[in-house]
Amino acid sequence: MLTFNVTFKCKPEMREEFLEMIMTEGRDVSARAEAGNLAYDFYRSVENADDLLLIEKYVDQDAVMAHVRQPYIARLTELREEYVADVVMEKFEGGGPMTF
Repeated sequence: MLTFNVTFKCKPEMREEFLEMIMTEGRDVSARAEAGNLAYDFYRSVENADDLLLIEKYVDQDAVMAHVRQPYIARLTELREEYVADVVMEKFEGGGPMTF
């Protein structure tokens, strides 16, 4: 399993509009429907009003490569240019839910 934590550091006061565009255009729904996608969820930071966290999970690298080749990824790039000042991406491999 591959997990990506993608933090969109939005331009001042642009986070909600950026998220609204993603949801309105169905980027999240499309990504969740891809074969090999396990999660594609957005979270708002409570500490920084301009940060938006996306957690993506895929079964393997092939699923990731299929995702980045989707036509709506080009549109997401356009939206990022308009609404986002910086992107921080973290990649985690392996694992799964832990039980205690």
